[in-house]
Amino acid sequence: MSFKQSRRDFLHVGFAGGIGLTLPEFLRIKSAQAEQKYYETKEGTAKSVIFIYLPGGAAHQETWDPKPYAPVEYRGPMGSIETNVAGVRFNEKLAKTAKIMDKLTVCRSMSHGEAAHERGTHNMFTGYRPSPALQFPSMGSVVTHEFGPRNSMPQYVCIPNQPNEFAGTGYLSSSFAPFSVGSDPASNGFKVRDLNLPGGVDDKRFTRRRSLLDAVNDHFVTKEKADSLDAVDTFYKQAYDMVSSKASQEAFDLDKEDAKVRDAYGRNQAGARMLLSRRLVEAGARFVTMTYGGWDMHDRIQTGIERNLPSFDQAFSTLITDLYDRGLLDSTLVCVCSEFGRTPKINGTAGRDHWPKVFSLVMAGGGIKGGQVYGSSDAIASEPEDKPLSVMDWASTIYHCMGIVSDKELMAPGDRPIEIVDGGKVVKELLV
Repeated sequence: MSFKQSRRDFLHVGFAGGIGLTLPEFLRIKSAQAEQKYYETKEGTAKSVIFIYLPGGAAHQETWDPKPYAPVEYRGPMGSIETNVAGVRFNEKLAKTAKIMDKLTVCRSMSHGEAAHERGTHNMFTGYRPSPALQFPSMGSVVTHEFGPRNSMPQYVCIPNQPNEFAGTGYLSSSFAPFSVGSDPASNGFKVRDLNLPGGVDDKRFTRRRSLLDAVNDHFVTKEKADSLDAVDTFYKQAYDMVSSKASQEAFDLDKEDAKVRDAYGRNQAGARMLLSRRLVEAGARFVTMTYGGWDMHDRIQTGIERNLPSFDQAFSTLITDLYDRGLLDSTLVCVCSEFGRTPKINGTAGRDHWPKVFSLVMAGGGIKGGQVYGSSDAIASEPEDKPLSVMDWASTIYHCMGIVSDKELMAPGDRPIEIVDGGKVVKELLV
């Protein structure tokens, strides 16, 4: 742990009154900062993260952890297939992904105690159990807080939109909020929200408006200090950078992609969203969250899986292969997860219900070892049998790959230092 106070900190005392702080208040803030656990953040093996979220609770039995030898009421109605790693099987609809298992790590022993959608979602986006006392920031917002801008790109992007409140900034400043694309890249005439100049505004007028806005901002900053002003200033700067950067605009333009590549991913929601994710991290975005499908399958689970999984299989296998072929997989951590799994036994309506005791997720690239299964569930997929994996340890491992120490403390309202992850440890077996 290290913490350094510069001469600038002492100079701040001279104008503390000018920003509405008494000397005791100023010293209390500095004392709280001095007590923070602080670690310098440096880029790790993962320069970017693609966080693929399957909302609703994807069944582990019908995806990454089939139980072909269990009784049919636990096994379910679907078959399984071998992957290119001996002894590892996937659901029969993951035929293309089965051929790239050597590039993946499948964690089959994820576990937490939250069976409600909202609470399970909070866990997976923040690395924290929900608390009535504090709203925690998402991993994407923490990454944005810890790293500066890169290549005029927003550092945290949600496709097509911020999927839930837990994907936001929590107690951090709203300036670390995600940039939402605003529409589905699979739709006809797909356009990114606010990325183009409005009609009648040319480059000269655009530059004049920016100069005028900068003057107004400078005036208000000298008058008052507030998170809302900082956030507005940050958002305007990001917007101007994006609108004025040809590279940023092209990163969002799927028409710039070769038709064969688009066909390989699939011209559907899964394909377009994963292809856009690859384009964004290639252009400099650090954390891209994308959602796909609806996985809350209390009824007729086979029908739901057959509707959702084939498109995912095509797009995901292409994404991993595409990143690998471009030399980007080693620096891009891809994660596929859901808020929990599904019950071991098929219910009376041929579906499965909520089950957080054990479920699966997949990781690849960015310093994660390929070709392995981490942990296991028992014979009927009801609880972890080996190497249970907590949300805290999983989140700490993602942060580690990015170069962020999860034990570092950030400042919450009330000058409360809060660990990025409370009590998590890096799972070394997941790493290269």
